[in-house]
Amino acid sequence: MEIRNLAIIAHVDHGKTTLVDSMLKQSGIFRSNEEVVERVMDSNDLERERGITILAKNTAVNYKGVKINIVDTPGHADFGGEVERALSMVDGVLLVVDAFEGPMPQTRFVLRKALELGLRPIVVVNKVDRSDARPLEVVDMAFDLFAELGADDEQLDFPVIYASARDGVSGPEPEELTDTLEPLFEIIVKHVPSPAGDPAQPFQMLVANLAYDNYVGKYAIGRVLRGSLTPGDPVAVIHADGTVERAKTNKIYVFEGLGRTEVNLAQTGEIVALSGLENANIGGTVTDPEHPDQLPVLAVDEPTLTMNFLVNNSPFAGREGEYVTSRKLRDRLFRELDLNVSLRVEETDSADCFMVAGRGELHLSILIENMRREGYELQVSKPEVIFKNIDGKVHEPFENLTLDLPEEYMGGVMERLSHRKGEMLNMTPVGSGEVRLEFLIPARGLIGFRSEFLTETRGNGVMNHIFHGYEPYKGEITSRYQGALIAWEDGETTIYGLLAAEERGQLFIGAGTKVYEGMIVGQNNREEDLEVNVCKKKHLTNIRASSSDDTVRLKEPRHLSLEEAIEFIAEDELVEITPKSIRLRKKLLKKHERQRYNKEQAMKNNRA
Repeated sequence: MEIRNLAIIAHVDHGKTTLVDSMLKQSGIFRSNEEVVERVMDSNDLERERGITILAKNTAVNYKGVKINIVDTPGHADFGGEVERALSMVDGVLLVVDAFEGPMPQTRFVLRKALELGLRPIVVVNKVDRSDARPLEVVDMAFDLFAELGADDEQLDFPVIYASARDGVSGPEPEELTDTLEPLFEIIVKHVPSPAGDPAQPFQMLVANLAYDNYVGKYAIGRVLRGSLTPGDPVAVIHADGTVERAKTNKIYVFEGLGRTEVNLAQTGEIVALSGLENANIGGTVTDPEHPDQLPVLAVDEPTLTMNFLVNNSPFAGREGEYVTSRKLRDRLFRELDLNVSLRVEETDSADCFMVAGRGELHLSILIENMRREGYELQVSKPEVIFKNIDGKVHEPFENLTLDLPEEYMGGVMERLSHRKGEMLNMTPVGSGEVRLEFLIPARGLIGFRSEFLTETRGNGVMNHIFHGYEPYKGEITSRYQGALIAWEDGETTIYGLLAAEERGQLFIGAGTKVYEGMIVGQNNREEDLEVNVCKKKHLTNIRASSSDDTVRLKEPRHLSLEEAIEFIAEDELVEITPKSIRLRKKLLKKHERQRYNKEQAMKNNRA
């Protein structure tokens, strides 16, 4: 059987996973009476809830005797480790772009990786049925992007197909859509090259992904670069550090539709899953034991952001989680390294604290969310960027920031970004009273900006950013201008206490919530922190005032999501995370401890 190995790349929400849905349906994978959920490839709960692809996944369809292996890749730069692994298994890429928005920042990131690897691109202009679609302009924008990213002549001569993934239609021109995706399949078969490799040579495969099964155990997934393999054959597993280990394959699987099918032969060019290699890791080479030739280890971009993950030591520790000890936390973080190649974990001087480095806030918050759903309790600190010393000068990571927003909010957003050391590169009208702003900004300046941006634009703005590179340090950036409202004592909040506190700022909790001393319950209207007694009760008297029976209504509190909580905290604060709750707290819970610490810091600064 002929084989085509293809990755689908796109910006978030440009219809990539929906297109895979339609390709699967039209290839006859599902029974006619089978109920199929939307975005069937987004199998992870978090992927479905957030509407984004987080993990690279494999599927396969058959078209006229040609097997098309499809790898669905994440569209967000924070999951670049997944993208880099997926692209190592394919020979071509399907670039899906929105017929109105065109190529976006995350598209740039993934496409650059694909072009550097020499992969053949096919451009799919999706959502051509939109009333504001401008497909021909979008093709020109895609060509400009290819040229800007250094595509060679062959890559610049990319074929274009127009489609509506939702309706399962495609065609060579926007006005010539057929009722199926057959034109798309034809272009894939014609323009994606067949896998190279000599089947007569000794077996060799790079491990690009891992999977687990309760019955079979661990799978090592990758593309067979040369040779062939049958179940039970001895192999050599060469780890990333060069050490060699002998092993024996148990079973061999290939991808068919949404599942895996057991086969008796792994042939050159096929994407396979091998069981029995319990010690294989991502980036390792599985090869013939008589010819142990190591392949280049997957190159993954370095992390740019760090956070401290700590054991939960708050007064409420151990009430809601199953795993609360430092040993459990350590084991879970180091286990994540097997699958999450973009992550770095380091132990610190404290046995209860681990430094975790990732590609961005979203990358780390997804890890935290998965851990809390598994039953872990932990605390995390404010994210910090990773600085580098280049030519004797301090450099910091910068991001290319793209904002789409209504024109009336442009002034306020630009003012906020100027305080965060953002430098405007471009301003482009995009129609319907909206404008696109492009900035170069330190990664530090983006910490906490998303919630500010959504507030400033009344929720009407769209924000995307992508790593640009390291540039000279830009100086101090103040990201939060308001202090915190801090609980005065342990107890349960009352309407009477909250009513007095909400005059001071915006509350994060409602009545009947258990709090502890040092817990953050809201945001102050002023710059300094303020202790408030949210547990205060109204004293009863024998005299009933005329207004005492009036109904008291509190303002709706602002409930922070995990990302918002991480963005909000300052250097002296933590986010406490349990399976049931997200709380904000001061690192030092007692007021006198905070006062003493602040006094000591002030004395140090004065001496300096």
